[in-house]
Amino acid sequence: MKKALRAAATSIWVILLVALALRLGFLWQYRLIHPKQAVSVIPFLFESGNIAHSLATGHGFSSPFRVDTGPTAWMTPGYPLLLAGIFRLFGAYTFPAWAAAVLLNILCCTLVCVPIFYAGKRIGGLGLGASAAWLWAVFPNAILIPVESMWDASLSALLVATILWATIALAESERMRDWCAYGLLWGVALMVNATLAALFPLLLGWAVYRQHQQERSWVGRAAAAVAIVVLCCLPWTIRNYRVFHQFVPLRSVLGLQLWLGNNEQTQDIFRGDLHPIYNATEREHYIALGEIAYMHEKRQEAVQYMVSHPGREAHLIANRFISIWSGGTPNPATDFLGTPSLWFRSILAFNLLAAVGALCGIIILFRNQNAFAFPVAVLPVVYPWAYYLTLALPRYRLPIDPIVLLLTAVALRQTIYGRKQVMAQSTTSKGRRRV
Repeated sequence: MKKALRAAATSIWVILLVALALRLGFLWQYRLIHPKQAVSVIPFLFESGNIAHSLATGHGFSSPFRVDTGPTAWMTPGYPLLLAGIFRLFGAYTFPAWAAAVLLNILCCTLVCVPIFYAGKRIGGLGLGASAAWLWAVFPNAILIPVESMWDASLSALLVATILWATIALAESERMRDWCAYGLLWGVALMVNATLAALFPLLLGWAVYRQHQQERSWVGRAAAAVAIVVLCCLPWTIRNYRVFHQFVPLRSVLGLQLWLGNNEQTQDIFRGDLHPIYNATEREHYIALGEIAYMHEKRQEAVQYMVSHPGREAHLIANRFISIWSGGTPNPATDFLGTPSLWFRSILAFNLLAAVGALCGIIILFRNQNAFAFPVAVLPVVYPWAYYLTLALPRYRLPIDPIVLLLTAVALRQTIYGRKQVMAQSTTSKGRRRV
């Protein structure tokens, strides 16, 4: 019986089934309390859905604000193209389109269990891989956000988890095919989530360093990976230059995000009052200037405010840091004690424990001199900085949450079993070695 239970607990198929069941169960409950008319329209009335509608109706990649504002580079095209395909198949703003989009998100979030399982297995053995996958399977954010948010967060989480798994495997590979596939994976990821661009040189650099340590030739393979990433991004960059007559490599929205998080009216909790999608004055200003000039103006205003108000800026950054790691609130203790909702408290507690667990996991991996400490740690350390400086919303952290939970699993297993459980034996072409 013990062996059977252990086999079930470490089976990726069992974990996948439980993860899928939990997400479908929440979808069923969500649908029961929200009318069809509401879910058919409201979730799509944001930039990604508006751009998708423009694509589906033959108006091109444009109009992120529900009115005709012309071409945009608001976000990279991956996720809006997927939504546009769903609109073409099931109709724009229909219940079947919403169901299809949610099921796509759920599928992505469920499949995250696979790369995080095998990455954890490589880092610290089968127990670590299974623990990380189980944590992801029951993680509240990964159950709620796929149903409630029509953004790229779920797909990004799958891509980030796959990138970590691929990076770990790539460090031992001498096959050009693997390095080209790695470049293609990164190219797709950047076309879905441009914020990941800061991580590419760090993770590729680590893989190159590992190759150098093993005295392997790496220049040609690394160059091929970089070239494929560039080729994946090049059509979008050319399109942006032809449309805006300026170099916009991935997206244009940074200036606005920086300004929304750093101006005289910025509040501790983002309300959205100044966003052009809600604010008619800002929307008219955006239309009058054009997207690129508007973003440039907002960036200048934000930088000027940040430089001239260092105290306030430090406060805002600290609040966003807390919000990212608490699950969306800069006052987690007050909110935890002040709400009667057990569900909200459990979500808040899970997020805070995961944040603490991730920090402990990073310390443990480096202290144990685990060979894979750097690529695992760099994701939660570097990725959120874009949001510490701009805006902090719960869905922004979801892409790195699989790695956060992997690190939490490291900390839990270290606490329960001791150091041996986070050390793995791997076999390479040169023989066995401790990693």
